[in-house]
This record gives sequence, structure tokens and C-alpha cells, in this order.
Amino acid sequence: MPRAGQRRPPAGERLSDRIAIGVLTRTYPPALVDQVVAETGRTQRRQRLLPARVVVYYVLAMCLFSQVGYEEVARLLTEGLAWTRRWRGSWQVPTTGAITRARRRLGAEPLRALFGAVVRPLATPATRGAWYRGWRLLSLDGTTLDVADTPGNEAAFGRPAASRGGSAFPQVRVLAVAECGTHAIIDAALGPYATGELSLAPTLRRSLRAGMLLLADRGLVSFDLWRTMAATGADLLWRTRTNAVLPVVQPLPDGSYLSQIVAARDHRHGRDPITVRVVEYRLQDPGRPQRQAPYRLVTTILDRDAAPAVELAALYAQRWELETALDELKTHQRGPSLVLRSKTPEGVEQEVWGMLLVHYAIRQLMHQAALDGQVDPDRVSFVRSLRVVRRQVMRQAGFSPSAAGPGHHGHDR
Repeated sequence: MPRAGQRRPPAGERLSDRIAIGVLTRTYPPALVDQVVAETGRTQRRQRLLPARVVVYYVLAMCLFSQVGYEEVARLLTEGLAWTRRWRGSWQVPTTGAITRARRRLGAEPLRALFGAVVRPLATPATRGAWYRGWRLLSLDGTTLDVADTPGNEAAFGRPAASRGGSAFPQVRVLAVAECGTHAIIDAALGPYATGELSLAPTLRRSLRAGMLLLADRGLVSFDLWRTMAATGADLLWRTRTNAVLPVVQPLPDGSYLSQIVAARDHRHGRDPITVRVVEYRLQDPGRPQRQAPYRLVTTILDRDAAPAVELAALYAQRWELETALDELKTHQRGPSLVLRSKTPEGVEQEVWGMLLVHYAIRQLMHQAALDGQVDPDRVSFVRSLRVVRRQVMRQAGFSPSAAGPGHHGHDR
């Protein structure tokens, strides 16, 4: 018999619908998962051992436990259930083949839609290190992930060249926008290895708005992308090449100057120019201690009083916060040198969105801990937080799908 205080599970309820996922169900509640599954047309017409909702949470768990096999991840999902020993009937842990088929039925779209429905900048006015003079600091940068070496993945994503033929694995390119102060990746675009970051970047304008300051490195500077991103109302502070043609239109007292950029195709005639402010400075080159490396930044902030040149030069170092976030994703959450396990292109996309969703949930937890402790989120360890979340998934009781009514996003018990 159930112990005192426990409720017998509803008749006909499947054990596979009661999963222990802890932090992840609070960030991505069951009712919302059901909603995105329905909106993307992936709701099942008949009951299965692995319904669509369960498969969404399975993908998240798979991305949380990247070094664990398929069937063991399924066991982890039910590890903390109170009803396991007294369940009426039997529940068989799905085979690797059944899980693969269930992931294929689900596809990537529900994970991408869930990301779009939930993920937002985390910083509040009380968040330390997330702001510059009222601007929310964001960074734009990209990375690549090794994917399983299958004919389908190679055809879809391609692989980088190597000194002796091709690289060992195909690679998917990921371009991301992160909130510098919290390391939360708030948007991303995926593409083949051969697709450049300049081609992926315009998609990410959907996450920009007034009151944001977007930092980016010199590889992303182009007239068209600058115009596209600036049109969102966000301000920009990007590094550009030191040999870029930036004539001095008006020197400013803080050492910066106003200039103009034009499209490369109109460079000779200077048609339709965009006015920018340029900040130039030098820093010691770590690779050559006796020399100083030149830096040149361009910004949409034309008022020197609103953002003095010396402050912008110091601020640009915040761009590296996205590098740290990507390292968290690739080295600690996924595991160093691990290859994504998905054998098909859609499975790869599903897995990447799952990785991003898990990283965001962990970063949300860390941000709340930082607020509670009144410290900078940088003081909270990602590795320790990842361990806490993994332990919680393995021991915390799950939710019941019958508990979530219309408009109720559910919670962990």
C-alpha cells in the first residue's frame, strides 16, 4: 500500500508519463511542453510507450547526461518516482531503437519552439555585472560542434578541411547571442559548417531591441549586417579591422572620432553612408609581451558623454563572456571532445536545441542563486551547478500530467 500522505496514481496513467526532471520541469513546465508539441503538429493520435511530451523531456535529459547511454537516460528519468515499486502492471525501459524512433517522430521543431517560447534575458536591475550605464550587455559569437560521422550528417553539414583530407567529423555551426552578465544564451542560429557567421547573423536580430548594447568581434563587421542590427534599436559596439577605411569626419574631445561606413559595392561613390563613432587604443599583446596590439572599435553611440571612449575600450572585454558560455556548453555540459550522438541532420538540430535549453535552465538557476546571495553571477560555479541539477534529476519525484489543468504550467512535487 502507498505510504501515508501518498496518492495512488490515477487509473490508466502510464509510468512513462511520470518523469523526474527537477529543475528542467520548472523552467519548461509540462503544460507548455504540451502546447508547443500541439502547435508544431507532433501530438500523437494514439498512446505510445514514449509520448511526445516524454520524448521532449528525454531529449533534455539526454543533453544533461551527455556521456550516458540512451537506455540509461530513460532509467534516470524514472529514478526518483515514489510509485515505481507499487505500479500496477509493468513498464519496460524503452530500447535504443524505440528511443531513436520516438526522437525521429518528434523532430527538432518542438525543441526550437520551446526555446523561442521560454528563453529571454535573465538580468534584472539588481543583477551585478550585467549592465553598462543602463544598457543590457549582449555578445554575438559562434562556434562549431562535432556531429556523428554518417552520410546524412556529412551531406547536411559538411566538414572542415584538414591537412590530410577532411576532418574526422562533420560539424554544425552555431551562432549565438548571450547576455554577458548571466552567460544565458538567449538566441541561436544553426547551419552547415560552410555557412559563414555573416549569413546566420541576420536571423538573430529578432532578439535585439532598444536598451541593449551588442558586442561583436571583427569577423562579423559588414555594412549590411551593421545596418540590419542597428535597425532593431539596439546599440552596437563591434571591433573592426585596423586597416578598414574609416575617415575622420569629426574628432571628439575624448580621443574618439565620428566616421562613416558604406557598403563595399558603393565604396568609391560613398552612397548611403552610416555615421559611426570610432574608438582606437592599444593593449599589450599576450603572445608578444614587448609589443602592443592595436584595437579599433565602431559603435552606434555617437554621444561621447553617454559613453566615453575609455569606458568603451574597457567594456569591450565583456565580449569574452560568450566564449565562457560556449565553453560551459561544449566542455562541461556536453563533455570535452565528445561528438553529438545524433545520426541524422534533424536529430542533430534537436540535440543542439536540447543542449541550449538545458544550459539556459542551469543558468537561470544560477542567476537566481546570485540574486539571493547578492553576488555577481560570475561568482557562482557552473560546474557545481551542473552537478546539483544532475543529482536533483536522479532523486526528485516526478510530476503527473493529470495535475496540470488549462493554463497551469505545473510544478515539481
